[in-house]
Amino acid sequence: MSEREGGTSFGAFLVGLAVGAVVGFLFAPEAGATTRRKVSRKFEDLKTLAAEKAGELGELVAAAREDQAAVSTVKEELQRRVLEARRRRHAVRAARGGGATVAAEGEEDEPVA
Repeated sequence: MSEREGGTSFGAFLVGLAVGAVVGFLFAPEAGATTRRKVSRKFEDLKTLAAEKAGELGELVAAAREDQAAVSTVKEELQRRVLEARRRRHAVRAARGGGATVAAEGEEDEPVA
């Protein structure tokens, strides 16, 4: 089964669930006013829950952005340190008479694991 078929069957399930709920309310043995109050209360509860979850999601997104900024800063620092170490290594080789020159910024002489 492909992903598309799975998504379609889940959508059909949700539509069936909604239709079943509506039919259940229509044929419920309670008075219409009582049913409407219950539905209204449930919708208010769902609205409150959705607002809470949206707030939590906003906090998670903000935290993720802060983490991403921290990771970016650390990555830049590590790249700077690797470049500086390469320059020192090339300078030592040149001083020993290896004939190597100092590597230009961004130039890689061998992969870094």
